[in-house]
Parts: sequence; C-alpha cells; structure tokens
Amino acid sequence: MNDPRWIIAIVIVVVILAFVAWLVVKSRRQARLRTQFGPEYPRAVRKYGSVARAESALEARRQRVRALEIRPLTVEEADRFAASWRTTQARFVDDPPRAIAEADRLVQAVMDARGYPVGDFEQRVDDISVDHPGVVEYYLAAHRIAVSSGHNHAGTEELRQAMMHYRSLFEDLLEVPDEGPRRMEAGR
Repeated sequence: MNDPRWIIAIVIVVVILAFVAWLVVKSRRQARLRTQFGPEYPRAVRKYGSVARAESALEARRQRVRALEIRPLTVEEADRFAASWRTTQARFVDDPPRAIAEADRLVQAVMDARGYPVGDFEQRVDDISVDHPGVVEYYLAAHRIAVSSGHNHAGTEELRQAMMHYRSLFEDLLEVPDEGPRRMEAGR
C-alpha cells in the first residue's frame, strides 16, 4: 500500500468522484431553476450572456423574494381589485391609452398589496418571475406597449394586446386560495 501508484490511483478516483458529484449537483440546480422559472430561464440566459451568470441571478432573485413577506390577497381585497379591473377594462372602449395606464397601476397595486416591492420596473419583473414566471413575458410586452402609448406610438391593436397581457398578469397575481380564476368573471 506504500506504492505511490496506489496513492495516485486513489487521488484520481477521488477527483473523478468529486467531479461527478459536482456535475450532479449542477445538473439538479439547473433542472430546479428551469422548472421554477420556466420561460424566464432562457430569457435570463440571453440577458446575462451565460448559463452560469443567469443561474446565479435567478438564484439571487429566488433568495430575495423568499426574504419578502409575500401573501395571498384576502377574498375582500381580491373582490375590490377585480371590480377595479372590470372598470378599467370597460374604460378601454372609450379611452384605450388611459385604460392601459390604469391597468399598469392596478397591477402595481396588487403587487404592493401582496407584499412585492413596486419601485423599479426591472426589479418588479425580477421579483414576479420567481412565483409567476409564466406571465413575465406578458408583463414585459404590456409595459413596452404602455410606454409606446405614453409617447403616442401605439395603435389600437397594440393597446388591445397590452390589455390582454396585463389581464393575464393581473389574474395570476390575484390568486386567492380556494377562489381561483372565477374571481374575474363579471358579477362576482
């Protein structure tokens, strides 16, 4: 056992096992982040330019949001927000740009009521991507159209698309335990 070849062989085996363990941990982390962030994962890879930087950023988002006190809305809050949404949606017929601006403010109000910080747009996008990754693209698209609308560069069809995108985000954020999506139906 004092033969240096045995020691070298053992060291090589240990290094290989450590490398394999590292690959398994990395693979599991990547799978967990892909599952949690869904369509936001590839967007983050494009944004950050590499898988490693994107995964670090997504993990940091996850940690940040876990430290926040995110809570579901009460049934009463959800009813109030749903009624506000119906008013905003009805306003779209007569004044689409105003309705889009109100939809944006209403989404921010729901986020605030749930406990998400609402200061910076990019931070809002990052924060909601943790728990609502399926609607992040909608939020980004709606916001781009809202900004264009503010500069009078958005047509009616674009504004209609923005309204639909805001609605998708709004409904996802509204989540009320045991009440589900029917909260948005007229008359409820």
